[in-house]
Amino acid sequence: MLDICLLGTGGMMPLPYRWLTSLMMRYNGKNILIDCGEGTQIAMKEKGWSPKPIDIICFTHYHADHIAGLPGMLLTMGNAEKTTPLLLIGPKGLSRVVSALRVIAPELPFEIQCMELTENAHRISFEGFKLEAFKVNHNVLCYGYSMVVERKGRFLMEKAISLDIDKNFWNRLQKGETIELPERVLTPDMVMGPPRKGLKVTYTTDTRPTESIAENAAGADLFICEGMYGEPDKVCKAKEYKHMTFYEAAHLAKKAGVKEMWLTHYSPSLLKPEEYMQEVRKIFPASVAAKDGRTLELGFEEK
Repeated sequence: MLDICLLGTGGMMPLPYRWLTSLMMRYNGKNILIDCGEGTQIAMKEKGWSPKPIDIICFTHYHADHIAGLPGMLLTMGNAEKTTPLLLIGPKGLSRVVSALRVIAPELPFEIQCMELTENAHRISFEGFKLEAFKVNHNVLCYGYSMVVERKGRFLMEKAISLDIDKNFWNRLQKGETIELPERVLTPDMVMGPPRKGLKVTYTTDTRPTESIAENAAGADLFICEGMYGEPDKVCKAKEYKHMTFYEAAHLAKKAGVKEMWLTHYSPSLLKPEEYMQEVRKIFPASVAAKDGRTLELGFEEK
């Protein structure tokens, strides 16, 4: 089960009714946070989730509304007696930015590791899932992220029996191991069916529409995309400041063939996003004007 919570949906500044955009995901004992603007830890407490077990924090870019909450989050983790390492991932310059912010959070009971993104696309593998980072188009260096959980094919017991493969080797083959025996070599493909559909969540914000977004979001179970402006007459403003309108996000979702799209990162002047959703859903019906704390549990399809 992949648990997803969009902690906040605001852009530029936190508001009394809207925290800054931040996403938290939990899978297989791992906790991943994407972006950490001012107020993120309060949004997390409102959700009832703890910052202590966070293993990875990814940053799209280093504008304050996406990273200014980091020092407080680090201190809260320390006060919660976190001792396991924390991996930070972000565009080039991450180590410098984090060092500057840590002037007010200098002593922590856990190690901080920084991984800087330098290419147009990165694939980072962890136990049980991958994070895929891809460059987007903002007025500073900015990345989107996909979390991908792959699923192996079924173990074909009948085939293993028909090939006279000893039961002692079944588990090792299911784990992808090749076994060399004196009389023959056993490979996983001998007893495993084709890969089954996994899970995929794509998150992108602070960007103009790009081919990289459509390509990386392709087939996603959930696409979380910035919708800075819902007003149709703000297209020029979106282009000027390298942001997106609701309608541009909907066209991306349609092009990528995603199952569902949540809009986020609203302008502070956008008081009622839902007012614009009728037109948005004409482009992509499975569109949601997300609110703070929106949560989804994604499970594997039973096949």
